[in-house]
This record gives sequence, C-alpha cells and structure tokens, in this order.
Amino acid sequence: MAGNREAPLDGTRDGKGRRGGTLGGPALLPGQSQGPGLSPVHTAVELVDVRAILAAMGCLVAAIWSLLNPRTLLLGAVLFLFLANFFKRRRPNNYPPGPPILPIFGNFFHMGFKEPHLFLQQYVKKYGNVFSMEVGSFSTVIITGLPLIKEALVYQDQKFANRPVSLVRERVFKNNGLIMSNGQVWKEQRRFTLTTLRNFGLGKRTLEERIQEEAHHLNQTIEEENGQPFNPHFKINSAVSNIICSITFGERFEYQDHQFQEMLKLLDEVITLEVSVFCHLDNIFPWIMKFIPGPHQTALVKWEKLKLFIARVIENHRRDWKPDETRDFIDAYLNETEKHADNPTSSFNDENLIVSTLDLFFAGTETTSTTLRWGLLYMALYPEIQEKVQAEIDTVIGPSQPPSMAARESMPYTNAVIHEVQRMGNIIPLNVPREVAADTTLAGYHLPKGTIIVTNLTALHRDPTEWATPDTFNPEHFLENGQFKKREAFLPFSIGKRACLGEQLAKTELFIFFTSLLQKFTFKPPHNEKLTLKPRIGITISPANHRICAVPRT
Repeated sequence: MAGNREAPLDGTRDGKGRRGGTLGGPALLPGQSQGPGLSPVHTAVELVDVRAILAAMGCLVAAIWSLLNPRTLLLGAVLFLFLANFFKRRRPNNYPPGPPILPIFGNFFHMGFKEPHLFLQQYVKKYGNVFSMEVGSFSTVIITGLPLIKEALVYQDQKFANRPVSLVRERVFKNNGLIMSNGQVWKEQRRFTLTTLRNFGLGKRTLEERIQEEAHHLNQTIEEENGQPFNPHFKINSAVSNIICSITFGERFEYQDHQFQEMLKLLDEVITLEVSVFCHLDNIFPWIMKFIPGPHQTALVKWEKLKLFIARVIENHRRDWKPDETRDFIDAYLNETEKHADNPTSSFNDENLIVSTLDLFFAGTETTSTTLRWGLLYMALYPEIQEKVQAEIDTVIGPSQPPSMAARESMPYTNAVIHEVQRMGNIIPLNVPREVAADTTLAGYHLPKGTIIVTNLTALHRDPTEWATPDTFNPEHFLENGQFKKREAFLPFSIGKRACLGEQLAKTELFIFFTSLLQKFTFKPPHNEKLTLKPRIGITISPANHRICAVPRT
C-alpha cells in the first residue's frame, strides 16, 4: 500500500513529496549537502553536548580549586609524604622488633640525645638482644650480648665488614681512608698501614722509648702547675698526639705550638659536632638542611680545615722527598703511590693519603688521650686505689726508672686498673657501626643488605652476669689470685677483622703514660671543687670539662 511505503534511503522525494532522511540521521534541510559520515545537524548537536560537558567539568574544577588554598595543598602534600614514608619504613617480614616508627622521622625521638648509649638500654629490656630502629635514612639493628657480637663480627665477619657513611662524612671523605672505607680500598689501605706501622716501631723497643720520652715531656709540663688546679685536657692530648705525629709526620710538636694546638682543638670540636641534633636532622632532611646553617655545616668546615692542614704537610714532604730515605708514614705512602702510578684501579692516591693520615691522627690522638683523662679522674675519686697503684710502682720500678712493657708483667694491679678505666670510661659505647654487605640472618632474624649494625658495648661492659660489680669502679674484675686475668667480655678495641688497628700502640701508650704519671704525681680534686663522672657526649664519651691537682710525690 502506498501509505505504508518506506521513504527512500537516499534522501530524494517519494511519490507524495516527502523527503527521506539518511540512515541513522535526520533529513537534510533545504540547501544542505550530504557530507561524509554524520550529518551536519548531528555534528552540531554533538558539539553542543561536548561544550556542555566541558563547561560542567570546568565548573567542577573551578569549584574544587576554589576550595584549595596554599595551606590545603601543603597539608595534602605533607599527608601524601607521610603515607608514602610510612609504607616505605614498615619493617619487613622476620625483621627484628623495635619501637614504633614515625613517618618521616623514624625513631628520631626515641634516641635520647643526652646519653643515647644509656637511653637505648631500656629497649634491650623491652625487645631483647636484637632490636631495630630507623635512624635518619638508616635502618639500624642493635645487638647485645657476647655470643651475638661474636657471631656478627667474627663468625660472619665477611657479611658485616662494611662501614656505613653518614652524610657529613660522605661529603668530606667519601670511600677513602682507614676507618670508614669499604671493599678493596679498605683492604689495601689497612694492609699497607699495618705494615708501615710495624716498620716504624710498632711493637718494638724504639717506639717504646719514644713514648717514654714523651711521658717525660708531659711530666715536666704538669710539674709547672706546682700542684695547683689545672685542666689536663690538652696537655694529655698533646702528649698522646705527638706519638702518632712522630710516626705519620716524622716530628713531634712543642705543646705551645700554635698550629698544633689549633689542630687538636679542631679535632676536639668535630667530635661533639658530629653527634649534634642538627647532624641527625641532616640525615633525615638533607635537601632542606643543606640550606640551613648549624653544627652540621660547621662540622664540614672544620673537617675540611683538618684535611687542608694534612695536605700542606704532605706538600712539604714532596719538596724534599727521597724514595730511598723513608722518614715516616707519609714518605712510605708517597713511595707506594709511585709504585701504583700506572694502575688505574689502585686506591693509592693523594685523596686516600690525606684521609688515611687524618684517620691515624684522629684515632691515635682521641681514644688514648680520652682514656688517660678518665684514668686520672678515677684516681682522684678513688684515692685508695691510687695508693695501691703507686705502691706497686714503687716496688717494681722505683721512683726514677721509666715504665716499660717488660715491667707490666710484674705489675698486675696497675694493669687491672688501666683495664677497669677502659671498661668504666666506655669511650666508644656503641662501637664503630657496621653495615650488612649481603642479605643474612642473625639470631633467626632476616637482615637485608645495607642494614646498619650497632654492637652494644655498653651493655657488654656493664653485664651483671660478666662483672661482679658492673656499675662500680673495681680493678678486682681483672684480677684472680693476685694475677692479671684477661676477660673475653672486654672489647674496647672491638673484635674481628675491623678491630682497631692501633690496639697494640694504644695499650703501650696507656701503660707507659699512666704509670709514669702516677709515678711522679698524686692526683686530687681541687679544694672546694667537686669532681664528677659526668660525661661529654661526642663521637667518643669523654670526661666533662674539669680541673684537677697533680701533687708531686716526694
């Protein structure tokens, strides 16, 4: 039927004059032409729809943006960083337990900056002999007890041989020197240094005589105080430092030498600056702290000054260096550098020479002098122990004979007192840290590569199962039937392959200096001044600033 006939699909008029539309679109208006695809009317409608959607979206974005002010954006960014850091810092499976970790700050507020080595002991009681903390950017595990310390530093020494490097030291030293270097650099530098120290008298009578001579200079300087109160700090530092200076620089310095005293003061200052709150914050927010003045920046400047001093000494050596006349450590190193001049992989270069020499100067000055200062302080506070030491000195070597290592075997009480000073002085309470070199396990816990390991020497040296009176100065800890007794739980020089390479030198210095001082003087508190055992916290734990009287013995 004509009425039911469909309109043509090409848009022409049908028999009744009706115009047919294209398939899927509206009929063309008069004057419109058929374009490819959709019809113009359809396209126009779609454009209107898109514009409407965009307008709506624009209104929505504008509404949201109107709600966001800079404070809201900052809050959102901080919240995002906190959440990201929280998930990043979550302890992995089978990792040692520890106090709750705060986003961004980790365990910064759990450290106890006044005496961190004592503050940490509460966590040993709570979490056991293996617990973890997030310190700055470092995941740190603290281990307590002789069995675990030996397991890590002796039996698994290859996996715990590395040193972590703080940002301050990374900027100044990189992977150079003896103390904080790793891998092949550390092996080469340590092997060479040990050989050189032996060549220059370590363990020989010649070095012992050098220490005896320096002890004589120290006694003369102290005698000038005429028994009046004085601060022993830099007098003792000067004497001890002169021993390592004679080995490294080939000369000793007069105690009044301005440049020498400036070096010692710089060294003393960086020891406290490096453990400041600012330096800890620098490890957490390095991108911010590099723009902020403070102790972390001062530490960098002072380390650079110390490096510059060493560099000048080395340059002076070069001017009159003769390879066949090796005078000291620097000359020996210059010879070694010459041997490896054509080896691009060798670690013997100027930068390592500077840092290795500075490491020797630092370690050879600070640790022994600090121990001696603790020794004199304990003697002034324990006069009955001081009297026993002096009685043994008088019996074995008399009032004028220089103390020697040969005499030490006949002086068990004096030897025990020196060891007890080291135990109670506790100058490196958490040891020099290590870094896990490869994934490993310890006490059943998984320790990923890069984990920092801190050995709790404080707990070891105050362990009530090891020491009869752990918190009391008691030389009997190192005596048995009147004879000196070695103690396995006594580790002031650490243990394993990265133990202190100057241990033998330090033991010789401690015995000769300490015995010589007590041979000539009786140490007492100043009148109306109270001496305390309050420490000064730094890289080492040293006595707080104090005065003491050295009364000449008749």
